Amino acid sequence: MSETRAHVALLALALAGLAAGILLRASGEPWGAAAAWSAATIPVILYLAVAIVRDFRVGRVGVDAIALVAMAAGVALGEPLAGVVVAVMYTGGNLLEDYARGRAERDLKALRDRTPRIAHRWRGGILRDVAVDEIAPGDELLVRAGELLPVDGRLLDAEAAIDESAVTGEPLPVTRREGDRLQSGTVNAGEAFRLHAEAAASASTYAGIVRLVEAAQTAKAPFIRVADRFALLLLPLTLIAAGLAWALSGDPTRALAVLVVATPCPLILAAPVAFIGGVARAASAGILMKGGAALEALAGARTALFDKTGTLTEGGARVTGIATAPGVTPDEALRLLASLEQASHHVVATALVEFARSKGLALAPPAEAREYRGSGLEGVVEGRRLRAGSRRLVLGGEDLPSWASVPGSTLARSGLSVYLAAEGKAIALVTMADAIREESPAALKRLRALGISRIVMLTGDDAETARSVAAVLGIEEVLADQSPADKIAVVEAERRRNPTMMVGDGINDAPALAAANVGIAMGARGATASSEAADVVVLVDRLDRVAEAYAIAHRARAIAMQSIIAGLALSAAGMIAAAFGFLAPVAGALFQEAIDVAVIFNALRALGPGHARGPYRRRRAEGPRSRDHRLGGAL
Repeated sequence: MSETRAHVALLALALAGLAAGILLRASGEPWGAAAAWSAATIPVILYLAVAIVRDFRVGRVGVDAIALVAMAAGVALGEPLAGVVVAVMYTGGNLLEDYARGRAERDLKALRDRTPRIAHRWRGGILRDVAVDEIAPGDELLVRAGELLPVDGRLLDAEAAIDESAVTGEPLPVTRREGDRLQSGTVNAGEAFRLHAEAAASASTYAGIVRLVEAAQTAKAPFIRVADRFALLLLPLTLIAAGLAWALSGDPTRALAVLVVATPCPLILAAPVAFIGGVARAASAGILMKGGAALEALAGARTALFDKTGTLTEGGARVTGIATAPGVTPDEALRLLASLEQASHHVVATALVEFARSKGLALAPPAEAREYRGSGLEGVVEGRRLRAGSRRLVLGGEDLPSWASVPGSTLARSGLSVYLAAEGKAIALVTMADAIREESPAALKRLRALGISRIVMLTGDDAETARSVAAVLGIEEVLADQSPADKIAVVEAERRRNPTMMVGDGINDAPALAAANVGIAMGARGATASSEAADVVVLVDRLDRVAEAYAIAHRARAIAMQSIIAGLALSAAGMIAAAFGFLAPVAGALFQEAIDVAVIFNALRALGPGHARGPYRRRRAEGPRSRDHRLGGAL
């Protein structure tokens, strides 16, 4: 019989005995009532005694022993009604505990239950269904409409619509194009497509998520372990208080009342429910926390260290300025440049093409394209011979035209310059740089409002580029040109001053993430090494999820603390009242159960969205900052 079924059976027995005893007493059969109440209580006593012995054999001692003493004392001291009420409260509390755990783990369990099991593999021109464990890197798979992606891979078809909500928390399907990396566990929301497998099932994204889920369900936060030890002290204190009440008053029912009020069956569950609820809440937002210990460490952080590239910035090239020769408009120059760049697969070419299309420019097909590796390319667009790329390739030994000196003087030094010539004459200069994430300023502002007192940029990039980004974001301290070893030294120094979190995305960030009190990896595009080293993994490519994770951790820990302190304080007040004869045993049992129910339902609030506390809520009326945080300003 499962524990939940046993709890249901025992609760039904206790309720039946309680009701039968009440009816017998009402009909003038007090002895029959006492017998019914005792008969309903004894099976619960035996069940609890076995459970306590079982736990003791594996080194666990809990406060359920107080419930055992209270029920046994009720029967032995001729107060069977109090004993059966405690039995009802104990078994009912166990069912409430089962419900609370089930609800708190529901979102995490849903991730585990969705693990793909079957894949469709092309081999020798034949499509066969195979177990996911048989897939190897290099296999070509077919993913049908509505199916889960079984492994990580690259899209082989022109485009696909992917529902990534189960992994990233983003509700709307996204369009992925040929060559894009797709994650296992996401859903094909469009037509069937072909997938080139890049990892075995055990090494894919979704398998990693499942491992994190299992770790989250089994790990115990330090705060929870402290709560367990504190609860252990409650047993001898309760027995001493009950003994004193009996000795000083000469009334054994007062001792019984003290024992009944001190029966916190689900009280100490409040902390794990709140922490599991916080982990589940984070998972639904695309944030994976590796257990309650990670959540508690994050809640305690006061210093935040951020990598720059790919964390505070987008980690890719973005157009930041266009200068053109007299008589040439920026849009025309960009259209010609992007048309030519369609012939290249370079990341800079892709960024230029996407930017031109985002401005609604109609691109022409290039002809006679020739690419100079590492320098640029040339070709014919609409009958005009164009050459685009580095200054040396396009201008040769010529001086920089006067019209190109302004954008080139500031931005080109900290970014990238793409020159464009038509029929051998320079007509445009496009400057590009690693753009600051649109959400970075608001994310940092929220972290400060929630309790982060110190923010530092810790990057391996050059100092000039780092300072230009820090100036836009309002980060006062910048540590640039840092090697992985340097980053570890900085993290360890910061840890000695305050609890510290490190946020990064690259392989070179992994040692620093592991060294911090809590490491947060931007895992949507980041390296596997950083995700494995981190305590928290953000699966959505947005920095504001770091602030959201911090807010969730703060709220879950605060709720756990509220539940523990309020519950134990009310129990202590009830014990004092019972010791002085103001609470009878039955009334004390009802009072304690009300406390237990209240604190557990309070702990379940950690599953909900909630709101940030403190100055952030008051400042929200200021509105968001400008949406343009690119280096060099808007075009």
